[in-house]
Amino acid sequence: MVENEKQQTSGVVRTIAILEALAHLPRTNLEQLSRQTGLPKATLLRFLNTLIGLGYVNRDSADQYNLTLKMFSVGSHSLEHLDLMDSASPVAQRLCDTFGETVHMGILDDYHAVYVMKKESSYTIRMYSRVGKSIPLYCTGIGKILLAGMNSKEVEAYLQIVKLKPYTPKTIRTIDALRAEIQQVKRQGWACDNEEHEMGTFCIAAPIRDYSGHVVAAMSVSWPLFRFDMNEREKYTKTIMDECMSLSKQLGYEQG
Repeated sequence: MVENEKQQTSGVVRTIAILEALAHLPRTNLEQLSRQTGLPKATLLRFLNTLIGLGYVNRDSADQYNLTLKMFSVGSHSLEHLDLMDSASPVAQRLCDTFGETVHMGILDDYHAVYVMKKESSYTIRMYSRVGKSIPLYCTGIGKILLAGMNSKEVEAYLQIVKLKPYTPKTIRTIDALRAEIQQVKRQGWACDNEEHEMGTFCIAAPIRDYSGHVVAAMSVSWPLFRFDMNEREKYTKTIMDECMSLSKQLGYEQG
């Protein structure tokens, strides 16, 4: 490991040690925290000032330190994702069993989507993918759902930075076309990817909402085009939307 990497790793270890110590102390001063962590006061003060600047630690007028609610917020979001995964697994499995095709669930990761769940197709010929894979928003079913779940400012910020790489001849090529697609997805409540990301693949996706109505994830079913019956698309779409709505209701969403 190079010297810079060693320093970065050491910094992470020290930061975690400070946060864990503060988690067990309602309020503490620099001397007590130094004893608890084994860090010199000068080093400790430098790390604390950084954490204060980031909003994770508070220092009061008596030079007492404590964690802020920002740490609680980070932890609660993690718990939300754990609840989502537990609740989503049987729903994704039902869709997989119903269609015999690959089912994915994805969440927003900056300006991409990332697969956090996959249920494998029962067929020999199936879609290659993996949990943790990052996919674009503008040309995938899951991505379009997540785009449609953004507010107008978030969408415009995305449109300002996105480069519309043409993965296939059917990939959306212009911002105007993408903006129209997002509005269409908002209106109809589902999205499709008709060979826009990978040739020979058709995908239908629907949103998963939390108690506030916010789109926290999307779930999709992907078919090789030769196994997809276009005459049954409406039926397939309803099944996927119904299952995703049942999951949303488990997460506290009440349809208006």
